[in-house]
Amino acid sequence: MTLDELRSGGKGAMAKALARIERDPHGAATIALLDAAWDNPRAHVIGLTGPPGVGKSTLTSALINRWRREGLTVGVIAVDPSSRRTGGALLGDRTRLIIDAEDQGIFVRSMAARDRLGGLAALTFPAMVLMRAAYDRVLIETVGVGQSETDVTQVADTVVFCVQPASGDSLQFMKAGIVEIPHVAVVTKADLGAPATRARADLVGALSLAEDVTGWKVPVILLSSSTGNGVDGLMTALGDHFRHLTGTGAGKAQRAEQGAAWLAESVRDEFGKRGLAAAAGLIAASEGSPFGRAAGIIESLSAGR
Repeated sequence: MTLDELRSGGKGAMAKALARIERDPHGAATIALLDAAWDNPRAHVIGLTGPPGVGKSTLTSALINRWRREGLTVGVIAVDPSSRRTGGALLGDRTRLIIDAEDQGIFVRSMAARDRLGGLAALTFPAMVLMRAAYDRVLIETVGVGQSETDVTQVADTVVFCVQPASGDSLQFMKAGIVEIPHVAVVTKADLGAPATRARADLVGALSLAEDVTGWKVPVILLSSSTGNGVDGLMTALGDHFRHLTGTGAGKAQRAEQGAAWLAESVRDEFGKRGLAAAAGLIAASEGSPFGRAAGIIESLSAGR
């Protein structure tokens, strides 16, 4: 499958491409498609994270429907908890999405987190790269943020961090250092009134402790997905941040760092810490798509076993 075929083939083509990644991740055809997708990005990639029950799926639905009304195509990766029996995704997030299943401009893929603690699935990064080349917007909803669940920064251009009123989450996340993750912060269920206003004040205070090294000030938005209040503000903040990334060149550097991080993780998964150390020079010396580089490094290390 070529990139043009992926872009023109609708949901069926994307489903086949993702199945190929799972079946033959290092095959020549898989690498060729991933390399082409890496070199031809289209979408703004948004990561949506926050504790379970904060309303991520409801917000995901609101964003999808807003983008579709604007004529934009959307790819969604919903990372779900895993079944203890089968290891597959429990599909909780996907079933809560309120979207038109027949709409060819939306593609939703559920992935099981399995034994990964970072809030994402092992295939999230390559799936994101394919969707980024095929759609106008890509939305990644994590399984739920915790002290170790910060991997969303390795796949998204813009990370949206959600907190709900009267939860005490802002203090917990301040202690965990997770306030350093977001580019946009959202207090959900703003229709609750005073508790939401207090939660916003707490979150603004927590975020003020994070070191600013990017020149971007994190906006904190009161939002109610059920009424739609605040969605316009979130859309504006997302656009502002993407323009910031583009205008400063930070976006290109950020994506390159994400590719390098995925490459290192892939080598470590395949060969452990010793393999990662042995390949350190190869990882650092190369530029461009991480997928072809990963295949070459893995082949080189396999030959030296």
